Amino acid sequence: MISIVMPVKNAFKYLEECILSIQNQSLADWELIAIIDNSSDDSIHILNKFSDSDSRIKVFNNDGKGIIDALILAYSKTEGEFISRMDADDKMHPNKLQMLSDSLRENPKAIITAKVSYFSDTELGQGYLDYQNWLNQFIDQQNHYSGIYQECVLPSPCWMMTRSTLDALGGFKSLSYPEDYDLCFKAYQKNIQILGVNEILHYWRDYSERTSRNDPNYADNTFIELKTSYFIACDNKSDQPLILWGAGKKGKKIARLLIESGTKFIWATNNPKKLNVPIYDQQLVLDEEISDIKDAQLIIAIADRKASEDILRVLQASAVDEVYYFC
Repeated sequence: MISIVMPVKNAFKYLEECILSIQNQSLADWELIAIIDNSSDDSIHILNKFSDSDSRIKVFNNDGKGIIDALILAYSKTEGEFISRMDADDKMHPNKLQMLSDSLRENPKAIITAKVSYFSDTELGQGYLDYQNWLNQFIDQQNHYSGIYQECVLPSPCWMMTRSTLDALGGFKSLSYPEDYDLCFKAYQKNIQILGVNEILHYWRDYSERTSRNDPNYADNTFIELKTSYFIACDNKSDQPLILWGAGKKGKKIARLLIESGTKFIWATNNPKKLNVPIYDQQLVLDEEISDIKDAQLIIAIADRKASEDILRVLQASAVDEVYYFC
């Protein structure tokens, strides 16, 4: 059986459409564990209506507050061997559960995902289309972790894994916000493979009241602290030089975190004006000076187009061993 965990907060407007898409799945062996997360709308009435007529739908109130507490409670109520997550304002493709579970049976130690498609009742912003396309490229290439330090490479409402895999990741209990990105990093840390079904199986709704737009836990969408902590834990090699490229807002935050952790690094910039005064008692060097540093690890914390051209030029002439894009 597949257990679907679904936090619900003020999703009344779209909740019925969401649940109908679950009930209309080609695979019927599922349970939906819906957690009312301090909703102030009438979501509970929609859920009770469906649970009264469908025993596969089970509804509970969140004793805590927030998505992580809701996920912890939902998981504690599950009975299935396969676990998936759903957002209460989205829609499933009719074959989503069937196709994800078929792939998971063939690859029981992996996390299975699929392509997603953003939609909206109003005009969809280009940023969401870019993220959709960025995510879906990993399905084509089957190399999800290559983008792990840029954004979350695992769409939160479109994955399935076995109970034993989720338990190996610590379930939802050890997560911090953003919980989907943290879960993805934990899978990366444990070398758990992510495999993608080459079909659009999830429809991701964007609207102004969406949780990720309004919850303060997601306000800083750079997630630098999360990225840096996992880089130090997973990828930093003390026997190789580490270069941080970029001294803007992101670069400074990464530098501060590296310094606090005792991680040594060379700080590079393409802005000569920043060479005059040390930042955090760290003297910066021009980016051109890093080309002769052999076998280095490089964190890139700069994203504008002209800088990207500079980065490409320097990397082509450098002996850098590993590159990590943090933006």
